[in-house]
Parts: sequence; structure tokens; C-alpha cells
Amino acid sequence: MIPVQNVYYMLSYAFQVLNEQGYKNIAIEQFNNVAELCAAILTKGISVQLKRGLGREYIPETEALSAIRGKIDISESIKTRTMLKKQLVCEYDDFSVNTYMNQVIKTTIELLLRSDISKTRKKELRKLLVFFGEVEMLDAHIINWSFQYNRNNQTYRMLISICYLIVKGLLQTNSDGTKKLMDFIDEQRMSRLYEKFILEYFRREHPEITANASQIPWQLDDNMNAMLPVMQTDIMLSKDEKTLIIDAKYYSHTLQNQYDMHTLHSGNLYQIFTYVKNKESQLSSQPHEVSGMLLYAKTDEAALPNNTYRMSGNRISVQTLNLDCTFEQIAAQLDAIASEHFGASA
Repeated sequence: MIPVQNVYYMLSYAFQVLNEQGYKNIAIEQFNNVAELCAAILTKGISVQLKRGLGREYIPETEALSAIRGKIDISESIKTRTMLKKQLVCEYDDFSVNTYMNQVIKTTIELLLRSDISKTRKKELRKLLVFFGEVEMLDAHIINWSFQYNRNNQTYRMLISICYLIVKGLLQTNSDGTKKLMDFIDEQRMSRLYEKFILEYFRREHPEITANASQIPWQLDDNMNAMLPVMQTDIMLSKDEKTLIIDAKYYSHTLQNQYDMHTLHSGNLYQIFTYVKNKESQLSSQPHEVSGMLLYAKTDEAALPNNTYRMSGNRISVQTLNLDCTFEQIAAQLDAIASEHFGASA
């Protein structure tokens, strides 16, 4: 089980905004579960956004008005007989706070108010809800999470991500219809956070290493690439002529068990080997050294992988990252990877 405080540190690397002054108190606060943590981050984030002003967009509106506004819909006016009331149906754009992002935030607040978090946290959320009086609610089960961010709404990125964790990863419906927040993030959501955290840690703490989530092109003998999947790495670290491709894996069970034999997940091993060999082929015209690593989040299982293999001239290692310790110890484990492969130090 990952300590709640470590989840905050992981989020702070994934979302740089959590390192700003307004969020410093959250870093030292103690939380009983991830639900309280997410609620605290959302509360602080909304407060910061309110100081900037809630985002507004031009929202298309259609209604019967006594004074003309925008474009008149003659056919609808005749159909609904609004002229008998000395009104016309008008279509116009309203510069409103009733945006989809604000609707997602309000919906998340309402879900939190019906959930199992502290009364103090609920009181804080109710105070914020007042500012969303003009914002409509959504059905939490069918929210469209595909958002496009730009310089006008960039400050919403972290807020929407936290809302996503709360709505998708933390909520379950009890038999009586009430909502209760689980004290852990589900495996799928935690896996994404795990990948993002490792990538951003190397970016911030080891600037001497280039860290990206790069795609690797297939090295083909001809140009026939129809239906080939994209080779998207989780983390690719590069320094001078050395490259390390890391595939971050967050599973409840690190190894597969067949006939009482513990082995690596074959698909994971095939994938990292394919990444390494294609990257090596891409760099064949220049000095290079390409390695691969499967970095699993450590579980409570008795058998855990910690092996290094030489495969067709490349180093492929399998390690575990212990997240059930102090964050300083987590950082030391990642620093050791940088040191071993690149001679880098924190």
C-alpha cells in the first residue's frame, strides 16, 4: 500500500502547479486516504482559480425575448406563437461561466458532498459551490474527458485531472444508492500516474539527462507500415551516446504464475525488447548504447524480479520500485538508476 503522502508527491511531479506557494500547506497535511487528499487539492485549486476568475466561453443560447438579441429565428417564432406574447425567438451567444469544464468541476463537488469525507472538507466545498450558481450539472457517468487545452484554459488542466481521478477512480455506488470514496486509486489510474511521475522526476531532478516519452519508428526494409502499432515509450532517457528505455508497470501482481513457476509477463518482455532493437537500428549510423528496463511498482508478493539480461547485444533489466517508504527513499532508488546507466547524480 502506498502512503497517502507519497501519492501527493507523485501528483506534485505530474502536475507542476502543486509546487506553487498556494499548495505548500497540503504537502505537510496528514490525510487518512486518497479521497481526502484529492478533495484538499481540488478545494485549493478551485480557490486559486476563483482569484483568477472562472473561465468563460461564448455559449449559444435560444430563447423567446421581448427585445431582439442576436439572430431572430422566424420559423421557431411562428411555430411556438411567441409573437402573441410580443416576443421573438432569438439565437445569440452568451459569454458565460457555464462552460463544460466548470460543469465538470461542479459535478465533482456535488459528488464529494455526498461522499465519505470529513465535515470540515465538505464545509469548504459548500463555500466554493456558491460561485458555481450559474453552472449546470452533468451526469457523472457520461462526462466527456477529451479536453483541448490552450493558454486561456491551461490553469484548468490539473483541476480536471483531479476531477477525473475522483469521478473515475474513487467513486463507487453503495447498495443504498449513496456514494462512498474508496481509499485508493484504481490500478488503471494509478498506472498512468506512476508513468507520469517517473518521467517528470527524471526531467526535474536530472536535467543533465534528456527525458521524454518518445515514439520509436519501426525500422522497416520497405515502406510498408500499414496497420503497424505505434511504439510509444513511457520514458526514454538519453545522455551523450547512451539511451535507456523504461517501461513503467503498475500491477497488483508483478509476475505471472503457471504451474507454480513465477515468470515475467511475456508481453512486457517482448515489448521492451522490440523497443530496444528498433531504437538501436535507428541509431546504427552513429555511436550508441541502447538499454531497456521494465520498472515494476513493488508489491507485497514474496517473489519479485531483479534481474539483468544480455539479449542480442543489449542490456535488458527488470527491477521493482518500492513506493511503500519515505519519499526520500523513493528518490534514492530513481537516482540510483540514473547513476548506474549514465553516471548521473542528484
